[in-house]
Order: sequence, then structure tokens, then C-alpha cells
Amino acid sequence: MKYLAAFTLMVSVSAFAHHGWSEYDSGSMLQLTGQIEDSGYSHPHGFVRLKTAEKSWLVVLAPPTRMENRGLSQEMIKPGRSVTVVGYPNRNKPEEMRAERIIVDSKTTELR
Repeated sequence: MKYLAAFTLMVSVSAFAHHGWSEYDSGSMLQLTGQIEDSGYSHPHGFVRLKTAEKSWLVVLAPPTRMENRGLSQEMIKPGRSVTVVGYPNRNKPEEMRAERIIVDSKTTELR
């Protein structure tokens, strides 16, 4: 029993350390529209590099399994596509945000 408790604690600490969502300012919602310059559909999280009128953003998406289950295919986030992302800016990296949702061709996909 003691080993199970230690293992459970270790797994939850690892998961928290991995996500580190406290890096993102949940009090400052962003909505950005632009063209995808680059994208990744890999673990632990997908991403798009989004070129807006102001700058290029690294947008952290959900894990590929979640995106696929919610209807966001790899094809939908290919470079050259125009998308809108809604999410939170990184507190320490001014070109990074965590997406809560992505809108592609008028289809909204919730990522969290």
C-alpha cells in the first residue's frame, strides 16, 4: 500500500511538472487570427506557429489524441491554413500562448 501511494504521488507530481499551466496568464484571454507557418501533431502537445499581423506566435495545442477525438485532424492545421486561436499568453515568453480552442473553417474545437 505504501508503494502504491508513493507511485501515485510521483505520477501526479510528474504530470503537474509537465503541464506547468501556471506559466500562462489565465486572466488575459487572447484571440488571434493568422496563417499557420508550421505545425506539429505530436506528443506531448501539438502546436502551430501562427503568423499574425503583429508577430509570429508559438501556440501550444492539446495532445494529438484529444485533438483527433474532438475532430481536429492533422490536415486541418497544415501550414498555409488560416485559423483563429483563443487562449492565454505565456507569462515569460511573449511569443507563446496556450490555446483553449481553435477555429478552422468556421468549426470550433475545444482543446482543454
